[in-house]
Amino acid sequence: MYPEMLVAPMRQQLSDAGFSSLMNAAEVENELNEKSGTKLLVFNSVCGCAAGTARPGIIKAVKESSKLPNKLLTVFAGQEAEAVAKAREYTAPFPPSSPSVALYKNGELVHFIERHMIEGRSSEMIAENLKAAFEEFC
Repeated sequence: MYPEMLVAPMRQQLSDAGFSSLMNAAEVENELNEKSGTKLLVFNSVCGCAAGTARPGIIKAVKESSKLPNKLLTVFAGQEAEAVAKAREYTAPFPPSSPSVALYKNGELVHFIERHMIEGRSSEMIAENLKAAFEEFC
């Protein structure tokens, strides 16, 4: 686990953009077992690509989109191990990766951005990917 003082600013970036942190398995189950509406789940991370492109791209998409998911959620890899493990059950068949981003519609995973799709891409590219997904599914 990383020291909270290290991850707090990274967690706060998403919180300031309207994301709710899921801190344990029960919170993840409560949110993701609810099958109505759309939900965006971000697997936050201390990884350089999370700081450099993922979080800024996700925040940009949320701020600039005309259509948004009903709920913005996040778990933090390397922190809330129980919550992250439970959340990863809802991203099958994709292998675990962080950072990553999952979009659900009526309980179904409809769009997923894996870490390898984040690495080497700009925050603008990530934002455009998400905005297109919001337009299609939200």
